[in-house]
Formats: sequence, C-alpha cells, structure tokens
Amino acid sequence: MDVFDKCKNFTRAKETMEAGIYPYFKPLSGNDGPHVEMDGHQTIMIGSNNYLGLTHDPRVVEAAIEATRKYGTSCSGSRFLNGTLDLHIKLEHELARFMNREAALIFSTGYMSNVGAISTLAGRDDYIILDKSDHASIYAGTWAALGATVKRFPHKNIKKLDQLLASLEPDRGKLIVSDGVFSMEGDIVNLKELIRISKKYNARLYIDEAHGLGVLGEHGRGACEYLGYEKDVDVVMSTFSKSLASLGGFIAASEEVINFVKHFAGPLIFSASPTPAATAAVLKTLEIIRKEPEHMERLRRISEKMRREFKNLGFDIGVSKDTPIIPLYIRNDEKTFLFWRRLFDAGIFANAVIPPAVPPEQALIRTSFMSTHSDEDLDKILDICGKVGKDLGII
Repeated sequence: MDVFDKCKNFTRAKETMEAGIYPYFKPLSGNDGPHVEMDGHQTIMIGSNNYLGLTHDPRVVEAAIEATRKYGTSCSGSRFLNGTLDLHIKLEHELARFMNREAALIFSTGYMSNVGAISTLAGRDDYIILDKSDHASIYAGTWAALGATVKRFPHKNIKKLDQLLASLEPDRGKLIVSDGVFSMEGDIVNLKELIRISKKYNARLYIDEAHGLGVLGEHGRGACEYLGYEKDVDVVMSTFSKSLASLGGFIAASEEVINFVKHFAGPLIFSASPTPAATAAVLKTLEIIRKEPEHMERLRRISEKMRREFKNLGFDIGVSKDTPIIPLYIRNDEKTFLFWRRLFDAGIFANAVIPPAVPPEQALIRTSFMSTHSDEDLDKILDICGKVGKDLGII
C-alpha cells in the first residue's frame, strides 16, 4: 500500500472537468466587488462573503497602502516574539470596544482563530459540544484539542442537546460551540435556548460570528447583538475576510480568557502575525461600519428582496432568514453542477456545494449578496436563475 494511492484513485474532479461542469478554483482576472472578470467575461458575483462591499472602498485600499509603506509587506515573525506591531494592539483595542468585550485577540486567519481558541480553552477531561452544521474550522479546533471529548447534536435541535448534556459527567468542563449564522443554510443560531441549556449544565458558550459581523444587529456586532443576548455569551469569534474586507480573525472575551489564549494558543504563537496591510484595512473598515450604517441597511433590503423573489420563483431556500446567504436547494450533485455551469455561461458566478460540505442529498447553489449589488444586478440574477431553474426542472 502506497500512501499516495488515494491521490491516484481520486478521479472525480478530472471527470467533472472533462464534462465541462467543474465549478472550483476559477481564476479571477479582475474584481470590483459585485462584478468580476472570469475567462475574459464580466460576471456578476453572488458567491462572495464581501457582504458590505468594502474590499474596494478607496478608504480601505488607501489605509492598506499607507500601512505597507510604513511597516513593509510582512512582520516576519509571530505575535509572541518579534511580530507584534502597535497596529495590532490598536486593532485589538478597537475590536474589544466594538464588540463590547473586555479584550480581543487577533489571528492571521479566521480558521486559525477557531483552531487556536477552541483547542486552548478545552483539553483533557473537557467536553466540546458542537452543532453538526458548525463550520469546518470549528471541527478543526476540536481535533486539535488534545484529550477533549467531542459530542455533536443535530442542527439547532435543543431537545437533543439537552439530552446529550444530561448524559455527560457533570464535574467535567463543557464548551458549547455554535455558528451564529450558519454559512450554508443562512439561518441563525437559537441563542436563547443555547444560553438556557448552557446555564442549566454549567457549560461555557462560544459563538462564531463570521457571517454575522457587519450583517446583523443594530451596530453590526452579529447574531448575539441581533438576538439581544451578548452578555450571556462567553466568547465570540469572527473573521476579517467577510464584512471586514481583509484577512485574519479574532476572538473577544474577558481579559483573563484572552490572556490565557494569548500565551498558550499554538496557531498564534507559531504563525506569522497579520500583515500591516490586512490590519490597517480592518481598522478602517470598523470606522466605516460605525459611521455609515447605510451599508448594512442596504444589505438588509437586498437580502429581503432576494429571499422573497427566489421563493416566488419556486425555489426551495430552506430556512434562510435575515441574512444575505440564500441557498437554492438542488438536492442532486450532477444537477447542481449543471445549474452552476448554466449560471456561469449566462454571466453569474455562484457557489456549487455538494456533500460532504453539506449532508447527503442536500446539494445546493449557495448565493450570497453584497450591499453594492445594484437593482439591475439583482433583477438580472433573478431572471437568469428563474430560466435555468425551469430548464432543469428545479422549479
């Protein structure tokens, strides 16, 4: 047995390429946010997580350029040793203030934020309890939590969660981890019940706000603010690569929790720190979100329109609610690839998602919207999706 046999035997990607329906790793040769250039053609992008459309805001771009001029392109070291800039400290202060928390800690990617925080906070003799639909980075954090016992409950099934917690040893530490907004379904955590359950069983609560930050809540702090339970959540995490128009991630919590993670999280200690450009871009984006709520309001109006109109066309959008993530359930892998290809040929890029990224027979086209999509863009998207859906017998 050769360890590389699995590589030789993996043929599915090549087969879909030969069939002309391979939807992944498509290169962009131009990008202004809602429109991108692919294969020499202008395409409307409805697959991005650039929810507020700020990656091309001139103020954000200029902040990144100025930081690069001052600090260079890289810190060339970890936060623990030589890689901490005054910009990093400033951003952590601003994030803590924005999230109404005592402290915050930034990582070089959102994925590393979850891996670092979860694996540091839970370990030997602890339980980590996950919603089955949690993001892959959360699962990776549990795999890195050496000695911890991982338990899962069906998506948002509070009754099953209660039964699960009742079966666990009461004197062991427990960390419940859930997405705030689920990245494929577009639905929102049942936070009120998670809080009730966590208090009942003396568990700590960790919420991933990657798709909620800048999208939900009066101030854009995410699902916890939107649902009115910020003070009852122990740790919040989010990324910079979505509404915050950059690359990286952070956790926010009490001072003692942040201080502990800061000194024990391997992905923080042994990785190069966020670049000056990435850090400065987040600082400027936070400023814009505070001062210009119209970006979030525009996104909310777009999301409501597209959810309503997709339903009117006859699409199954599942349980998507109040977010710019709207899945179009196809429930067949080949038809999902065909749907994606027909959209692409018509000038629209969406995301084709098949198992194992979603449960079996739950294949979907993941659409997501930006505040910078024009009304003309939206009408064109609906028109084309409707035609393709009817041609393929989906609606």
